[in-house]
Amino acid sequence: MDLINGFLNLVAPPFTFFTLMLLLPPFQLFKLFLSTLRSLFSEDLTGKVVLITGASSGIGEHLAYEYARRGACLALAARRENRLREVADNAREIGAPDVIAVRADVANVDDCKRFVEQSVNHFGRLDHLVNNAGIMSVSMFDDADDVTIFKAIMDVNFWGTVYTTRFAAPHLRSSGGKIIVLSSAASWLPMPRLSFYNASKAAIAQFFETLRVEMPEVHITLVTPGFIESELTQGKYLNRGGKLILDPEMRDVQVSLIPVQRVEDCAKAIVSRAARGERYVTEPKWFRVTYFWKLFFPELVEWTYRLLFLTKVGDSSTETISKKLLDLTGAHRILYPESIQQPDMKRE
Repeated sequence: MDLINGFLNLVAPPFTFFTLMLLLPPFQLFKLFLSTLRSLFSEDLTGKVVLITGASSGIGEHLAYEYARRGACLALAARRENRLREVADNAREIGAPDVIAVRADVANVDDCKRFVEQSVNHFGRLDHLVNNAGIMSVSMFDDADDVTIFKAIMDVNFWGTVYTTRFAAPHLRSSGGKIIVLSSAASWLPMPRLSFYNASKAAIAQFFETLRVEMPEVHITLVTPGFIESELTQGKYLNRGGKLILDPEMRDVQVSLIPVQRVEDCAKAIVSRAARGERYVTEPKWFRVTYFWKLFFPELVEWTYRLLFLTKVGDSSTETISKKLLDLTGAHRILYPESIQQPDMKRE
């Protein structure tokens, strides 16, 4: 066995390199051809039944509106019932022929089973499942008062998608449907203070990559957004004590000079590309290059994060180089949508 592994240690790297050189160009051309075909034969969403979790705000809310514009029937799930009903009413006005709103917490397995069953009982089928619900924590690992508090991040972000998918899977197999799942560019970027959030998004990505192999009857679109206009980029997160707070100052530390995309544009891109059957969606599109930065220059990425986001230029934890750059340039007026320049908690 040692001899075989020693042989493969020598042979596998050059073999892989030359195989990539030989096969990658024609394979990419073939993928481009398929992508062109998909754009010509995009799925007609009229009358399709779409279940969206975390639909009371942010990306989930605007995905509901985008599906509504295309004539889909909607089952919307979230914890905030009043806000969810507002979104449902808006979706009907936009064009959804039928909408139900179900108060549910995806971290509760019984809630997940109930809202999937309620949706299928109401519409008689399920065509798209959009796993969108998520929360964020911002805390240095050493500063966390009690790390068990952050189980909530995995319960909502990861287990919430697992529970919902488990109960929806038989119906999606029957319809030859689709799963659209919101992971994040955080699944590959090691941004400090987001360790639990990053881990949950990486778990989502790998789980659904595996389901692609196990469930070929169901098409899976994995979405990895960068910074998108939402409550998360307003600065809403769990702090080190596990309390949900709104902190635009820390948001400025974490986002800094990185442009924040308008949520309407993100939602439109997700629905359009999912309807075309694309496997991956990264919005804004340029953010995909950060994957290659991490892949080829991991040390440089880590050093940059330490310098910009952890190096203090004052006494406060928010007085970092990343925030000072934002404050000095006033670039947030250009880089941030108006809704997150003046955040509020009215929609809580």
